[in-house]
Amino acid sequence: MLGEWSFWGMHALWWLFWVVVIVVTVAAFTSGPERIVRRRETPLELLQRRYAAGEITEKEYEERKAKLERDAKPRE
Repeated sequence: MLGEWSFWGMHALWWLFWVVVIVVTVAAFTSGPERIVRRRETPLELLQRRYAAGEITEKEYEERKAKLERDAKPRE
C-alpha cells in the first residue's frame, strides 16, 4: 500500500516539475522584449505628460518649459 502512494506522489511531483519549467520558459520569452523597447522619457516629455494629466498649471508648465529650453541651448 505504501509503495503505491509513493509512486503517485513522485508521479505528481514529476508533472508539477514540468509545468513549472514550461511556465518559467514562457514567462522568460514573453516579458523580455518589453523591457528592452521601453525608453526613458525626456524631461520635456515628462513635463508635457504632467501638464496633460493636470498635475501642474499652465503657468508652471510654461515656466518649466522655458527653463528646460534655455538650459538645452549650447553655450558659447
